[in-house]
Amino acid sequence: MNKYQGCFIENSVYKTKRLIILFCILRVRGISLLQRANDLAAIVRKSSEIHIVTHIDADGITAGAIASETLRRLGKEYSLECIKQLDEVTINKLLNENHELVWFTDLGSGISTQYPEIKKIITDHHECPPNSDTSFHFNPHLFGRDGSYELSGAGATYLVSKALSPKNKDLSCLAIVGAIGDLQDRRFCELRGMNTEIVKDGVEAGVLQTSKDLRYFGKETRPLAKLLQYATDPLIPGVSGREDTSVAFLQELQIELKERDKWRTWVDLRKEEKRKIISAVIQMLLSKGFGYQVAARVLGESYLLCHEEEGTELHDAKEYATLLNSTARYGQYEVGLQVCLGDRGKWLKEALNLLSGHRHNLVEGLQFAREEKIQKRTYLQYFHAGDGIRDTIIGIVTNMLLNTEDVDKELPLIGFAHTENGEVKVSARAAQHLVDRGLDLAAALTVAAKELHGIGGGHNIAAGATIPKGKEEEFLQVVEREIKLQLVS
Repeated sequence: MNKYQGCFIENSVYKTKRLIILFCILRVRGISLLQRANDLAAIVRKSSEIHIVTHIDADGITAGAIASETLRRLGKEYSLECIKQLDEVTINKLLNENHELVWFTDLGSGISTQYPEIKKIITDHHECPPNSDTSFHFNPHLFGRDGSYELSGAGATYLVSKALSPKNKDLSCLAIVGAIGDLQDRRFCELRGMNTEIVKDGVEAGVLQTSKDLRYFGKETRPLAKLLQYATDPLIPGVSGREDTSVAFLQELQIELKERDKWRTWVDLRKEEKRKIISAVIQMLLSKGFGYQVAARVLGESYLLCHEEEGTELHDAKEYATLLNSTARYGQYEVGLQVCLGDRGKWLKEALNLLSGHRHNLVEGLQFAREEKIQKRTYLQYFHAGDGIRDTIIGIVTNMLLNTEDVDKELPLIGFAHTENGEVKVSARAAQHLVDRGLDLAAALTVAAKELHGIGGGHNIAAGATIPKGKEEEFLQVVEREIKLQLVS
């Protein structure tokens, strides 16, 4: 069986969809990724004024930073804007502004392809619609690759940047921050696919280093007890979610929590102390019957930025990505952009202030979501945050909630939140084993949103949509219908 034949062993509805996507892949099959990057680089070289449009998450900010720094080095006139989603309002604005070239990064695969009058290039990794003009489009899906884990929006942007000049290899570290922010290491506990080539560039350029280490978030800045208290993927039974048991767990291992009146973090530990904690966590998981595959997820590849100070929010790619999420998601994309471009003074200070508020909002958001009763249906589960959680972080909270013991991992989880303009933001997340069975959240949400005159898209494991307020029940019915078609033969 070749790599495409598996697409045909599905029900008739999704068989047709896969055939159309396959046709689009085959249409560009004769063009290599390198050639497509060179083609887009040539368009950039010929343009004197370029407007960058990017997304508000960490992947989008790093993609925008890579594009803007690339253009600065080329001496091009450029501008940048960061948006929540690409909709008709934004498209009409771009049409009126009449830019010589628009560079969409980490978005643009959907609606923008319907407007040939906008001269554009797209460096994105979200699923793209069939039958669209792809000549100006760098997207892993067009080359038979999976954009949910093989290449991020920042990675796609970086590859075009490298095609413009090999000297831009130093920007590879930002592409890796974008990929980690997009959770592209989650499936295999390390980056795979085209991301590995970018990692190699970063190591060769001296801006990135990798190491096998604990996978939990906060190794650089969280006190040890907090690190374990908030540990997820995998959860530590009896420890995750409880500070008192986290402290007791460490004390039992005779790990000093403080040193010179300072709370110790993971990077402060000696190698033997780290080994002791990792061994104890793995043993606890195995003793509770979680199995080797789950226990093995405690360890994975860490990605460190060589030019950043150890013990800061910028040294580890995971914490760097969280810092960036704390800026643009609150309307302060300029802050995150300037940090990516090297500012370690005013803008970094502002970013750290925003990060403090972001952490507080996430803790409150997760608590709010837990208090809202999760409603179970046959093929999905959902919660509605209303105005209780910002629409810009509902996706992060939904993902966090999916990794708690409160949620059934056998059903995809959908979170709703109201937007400032009176619509409803939808975020959907699922466990990997459901995707392995054929679940495609991006396809399901795209169909459901379109039926309700909204917008949807994303990846098979994580997707989003915006729909009219009051249409949530209809939306859920359509999503359930689509998921049933995907999972039930």
